[in-house]
Amino acid sequence: MQLHLIRHPRPAVEPGICYGQTEVGLAECPATVADRLRPLLPESFSLHASPLARARLLAEKLGTPRLDNRLKEIHFGDWEGRSFDDIGSAIDDWAADPLGFRAPGGESPREMAVRVLAWLDEHGVAARTPDAGSESPHLVVVAHGGPLRVLAGHLLGLPPERWIGLDFGCGQVTRIDVESWGTVLKWFNR
Repeated sequence: MQLHLIRHPRPAVEPGICYGQTEVGLAECPATVADRLRPLLPESFSLHASPLARARLLAEKLGTPRLDNRLKEIHFGDWEGRSFDDIGSAIDDWAADPLGFRAPGGESPREMAVRVLAWLDEHGVAARTPDAGSESPHLVVVAHGGPLRVLAGHLLGLPPERWIGLDFGCGQVTRIDVESWGTVLKWFNR
């Protein structure tokens, strides 16, 4: 099975703003990004996406996505829409516990990972075999940096503290092949 992980187009957000699940505009046209990515995708696939507009709009240009809240970006609670400069030294608490820290009113990276991995388990990706019952043997997921790190890091067997090193580029696709005998990273950020 081929799993294609696509990060949403570049958002129209000033650098240094914490936006998580906040709806923001796009600095790139979803149709243009879809046209560029389409040749990299299999001919047929099952399409899944975050319902946040920056992911959903691109997914809709690729087909008819199944939207799932579990594919949303991490929720930063009271930090949403604020600059990291305004958040100040609270960032140090996050750096001290990068997986367990939760911004006030938000969720921790570990909590986000639980919901994303629940989506993955529901779709049987890790146990997928060539004859698995699905409308397509291939999945395309359009989501955000956080959930894509969880999916790729988990499937590639990386410890969670290393997932942050998977830097998914906006408007780019990564292919992971999941076979009964193991998982292979075929390419990253095309």
